[in-house]
Parts: sequence; C-alpha cells; structure tokens
Amino acid sequence: MPSVTSPSSLPSHLRYYDLIAGLFVAVLLISNITATKLVELFGFPFDGGTLLFPLSYIFGDILTEVYGYTRSRRIIWLGFFCNALAVITFTVVAALPPARVWPHQDAFAAILGAVPRIVLASFIAYLAGEFSNSFVLAKMKIFTRGRFLWARTIGSTLVGEGVDTLIFCTIAFGGTIPARDLMLMIVFNYVFKCGTEAVFTPVTYAVVGFLKRNEKVDVYDVGTRFNPFLFFKTPERSPEA
Repeated sequence: MPSVTSPSSLPSHLRYYDLIAGLFVAVLLISNITATKLVELFGFPFDGGTLLFPLSYIFGDILTEVYGYTRSRRIIWLGFFCNALAVITFTVVAALPPARVWPHQDAFAAILGAVPRIVLASFIAYLAGEFSNSFVLAKMKIFTRGRFLWARTIGSTLVGEGVDTLIFCTIAFGGTIPARDLMLMIVFNYVFKCGTEAVFTPVTYAVVGFLKRNEKVDVYDVGTRFNPFLFFKTPERSPEA
C-alpha cells in the first residue's frame, strides 16, 4: 500500500481544506434554493438544484479521498447546519410583514418560504446520501489499496446519489405528481447526477493529485469509526500501512 497519513497526524494548518469545505457548503445552499423550481429538459422533469448539486458529491469525494472520513463527516454536518440556518432565516423573514414600499412579499414567500415536506426530504436525503457516498469511498480506498480512483469516485456516487435521489423525490413529490412523472424524475435525476460525476472524473483526478502533493496528506481510514453522529469527535488515530 502507498504511504499513508493517519488522520491524527494531519498538519494543523491545511492550506486548502477550508476552501474545499467552503465550496461544498456553497454548492449545497445554492442547490437547495434552486430546487424549489421544477424544470423540464428533453421531456424529463427535475428540480433546478439538480444542475449544481452533483458538484457537492465531487467535493465530498475529494474531502474523503484526501482528508479522510472523519474530516469529511465534520463538513457534511457543517453543510447540514448551514442549510438549517438558511431555512430558518428564510422562514422568519417570509413571516415578517413586508415594508409598504416592497411589493414582492408573495413572490419571496413562494420561492424561499419553507415547504415542510420538501425541507424534510432535503435534510434526510442529504445526510443519507452524503454519508453513504463518503463511507463507500473510504472503504473502497482501503480495499483497492489506493488504486483506481475513478472506480472509487464513480462507485461511491452511484450509491450516494441513488440513496439521495430516491429519498428526496419520494418524500418531496410522492403523491403530488403522477407516478410516471415521479419515476421519470428519479431516473433522470440519478442518471444526470452520476453522469456529471463521470464527466468530471479528470477534474477530480487533477484536484486530488494537486491537494495530495501540496497538503502532503493521503488518509486511509483504517481503524476509523464510521458512526455519522460523531461530528464533534477529533480525527482518530489509525494505523499506518
């Protein structure tokens, strides 16, 4: 197996970790806002967030591949709490009476006002999908001894996006649109998201290689505790191979 950096021995000042984390959270928040609009392309219905959301899985792959599951877990939870804060803020602002000179209250409430069913679907699907993606990638990295990055990124995305898409579409739109349209939405969303991951594979290779060279880290999650709820726990020490 190639040289391994244990999570506990990571440098205290990582130059690009916060940048990747920030981009991950930004993509998540923008995707959730644009998901409130259903659009149609080539006869297939899907939510607008689908256009950008696949990038969150690419950033998730990069975080897990380079920095390990434990640090990726913290960023996944950071994204969750930032999204929750955004939803709470939008709900409160939408409920406040508008200024007399501002005529767009109905439009604001319609777009940014919280729809409990969609919010619930988004939160559950996000956590289940992202943690499935991170877990599968970390385990595959150990199994493949660090080889075949393309197989790890695509394989983990097939699982994570499958879990995410099925949960979100079923909870958010089940019973509100015809069953055929719901099935088309699930299939199109899944194919589009996984296809995006495949297309961006060369970019993922380049970014991962750059980060490993410059950060001088390459975490293998040997001995890592994969409980997703240990988000306050510091990186564990895992044996080097």
